[in-house]
Amino acid sequence: MHQNFTKLWNITFLVVGPLWGLFVWMVWTSGQLKTPQNEILFFSVVIPGFILIYLSGFLIAKRHAIKYPDTK
Repeated sequence: MHQNFTKLWNITFLVVGPLWGLFVWMVWTSGQLKTPQNEILFFSVVIPGFILIYLSGFLIAKRHAIKYPDTK
């Protein structure tokens, strides 16, 4: 790999983020979320899920660096 992981991961999320937002907008405007409880549940899964996936990349990179210290 010629670039560092953090830079590649951030670039990936700059591309994935708007696509994720489009997906959220499509679900939100589809009429599937009929009650305020459904809307709250949707956002309480989608937003933390996006953040968790983003942060998990750095956890994976850290574990990889510990397991394979000679690779960059």
